[in-house]
Amino acid sequence: MSDLTPQSEAPTPTTDKITQAARETIYLCNFRVSVDGEWLCLRELNDISLTPDPEPAHEDPKDPIAIERLNLMNMAKLSIKGLIESALNLGRTLDSDYAPLQQFFVVMEHCLKHGLKSKKTFLGQNKSFWGPLELVEKLTPEAGEITASVKDLPGLKTPLGRGRAWLRLALMQKKLSDYMKTIINRKDLLSEFYEPNALMMEEEGAVIAGLLVGLNVIDANLCMKGEDLDSQVGVIDFSMYLKDGAHSSKSTEGDGQITAILDQKNYVEELNRHLSASVNNLQAKVDALEKSNTKLTEELAVANNRIITLQEELERVKEESPYLVESSRKGTRADGTANGQVLGETRKQLKEETQLRLDVEKELEVQIGMKQEMELSMKMLEKDICEKHDALVELRHQLDDLRTLNHELSVKSQSSETSAKQKSDIISRLDEKTNQMGSIIKQLESSENDMAKQARSLNTAAGKLLQRQQ
Repeated sequence: MSDLTPQSEAPTPTTDKITQAARETIYLCNFRVSVDGEWLCLRELNDISLTPDPEPAHEDPKDPIAIERLNLMNMAKLSIKGLIESALNLGRTLDSDYAPLQQFFVVMEHCLKHGLKSKKTFLGQNKSFWGPLELVEKLTPEAGEITASVKDLPGLKTPLGRGRAWLRLALMQKKLSDYMKTIINRKDLLSEFYEPNALMMEEEGAVIAGLLVGLNVIDANLCMKGEDLDSQVGVIDFSMYLKDGAHSSKSTEGDGQITAILDQKNYVEELNRHLSASVNNLQAKVDALEKSNTKLTEELAVANNRIITLQEELERVKEESPYLVESSRKGTRADGTANGQVLGETRKQLKEETQLRLDVEKELEVQIGMKQEMELSMKMLEKDICEKHDALVELRHQLDDLRTLNHELSVKSQSSETSAKQKSDIISRLDEKTNQMGSIIKQLESSENDMAKQARSLNTAAGKLLQRQQ
C-alpha cells in the first residue's frame, strides 16, 4: 500500500491521530494525481507549472480543495477504467475478493467522504456518507429495496459499514450511476451534509456519476454476510495504477481450452436455470388451468341441475294451466250470476301463471345458452391444456439434452485436466531420465579417460620391455 504521509520519529497521541487521519485519505495537497494515457503520475506542485487547463478559469489553481477534487476525479476515472478492462478480460462474474473491485469501492468511499460536514454526537464528531445515501430512497422509490436490505444485514453496527454495503448492492443492481446522478442533481438536499466546495457539490461529482455508467457491463456477485465492512481500512494501493493499465497476460493454449469449456459450462447452467424456471411457470399455469377446469365442471353440473329443475317446473305449469282454465270455465257455466270479482281473480291468476311459464322458458333458454358456452370454453380449455402439455414435454426433452451436454462438458473438462496432469508427469519423468543419461554419459567419459590412460601406460610399458629385450 502506498503511504504518502511522513512518519515522525517519536510518535505521540497527537501524531498518531494525524497519521491515522492521513492514512484514511488518498491524496496530499502538495501532490497532484494525473492520468497520462494508461499511467498514473504523482508529481509535486513545485515541480510542474500550474496552468489553468485541468481547472476551471474561475478557480485558483493553488486551491488545495480544487486539487483534492481533481485528484479524486482522476483516481475514480483510472479505477473505473481499470476495473472494466480487467473484468472484460476475465470474462466472469466478479466476487468480493477481486482486488480492482475492492480498490474501486475505496475510491468511491473517499469521493463520498470529501467535504462531509462533521456531526457532533455523544462520542465526538462523526463523518459518515450513509446520510446522503439514505436520501436516494426518498428521491427514487426503487432504491428502497437496497436501503431495507442494508438495514436488515446482520453484523453492520456503524453508518460507515451500512454505506459500504449500499455501494455494493447498488453495483450488483447496476443502478449505481442512476442513483448517483439522482442525488447529485439535488444540491439543495446535499447541502445539509456537504460543504459548498465538496466533490459531490461540484462538477467533478457529475463527471464521476457519468463514468459509473460503464460499470453496467460488469456482473458482480458479492456476499456481505461474512464480510466485516465496519472495520475495513480504506487505503488505495497505488502500485495497481503506477504501471501500464493495458497489461494482459497471454494464457497458454491449454488454459484457453479449459476457459472456453468453463464458459460453455456456465452458459449451459444459466440456460438450464432459465428453462427450469419456464418449466415451473408452465407447471403452475397447468395447475391453475386444472383448478379452473374443475371449477367450471362443478358450475356446469349445477347449471344442469338447475335446468332439470326448471324443466320439471315447466311441465308442472303446463299440467296445471289446462286444469285452471277448465275449472274457470266450469265455474262460469255453473254460476252465471256469480260475482265478476271471482272471474277477474281467476283471469289474473291465469295471467300470472302464463307469465311465470314464459319466464321459466326464458330462463331455460338462458341456461341452455350458458351450457353451450361452458361446453365451448371447456373444449378450448382442453385444447389449450393439450398444447401446454406438449410444450412442457418438449421443454423437458430440451432440459434432458442440456443436462447431457453439461455432463459431457464436465467430463471433457475433467479429461483435459487429467491429460494436462499426465503431460506434466511425463515431462517431469523425461527430465529425470535426461538428467540420469547426462550423469551416465559423464561416467562413461570419465571411464573412457581412465581406459585411455591405462592404454598409454601399457604402451609405454610394452615399449620399455621391447627395448630391454633388444
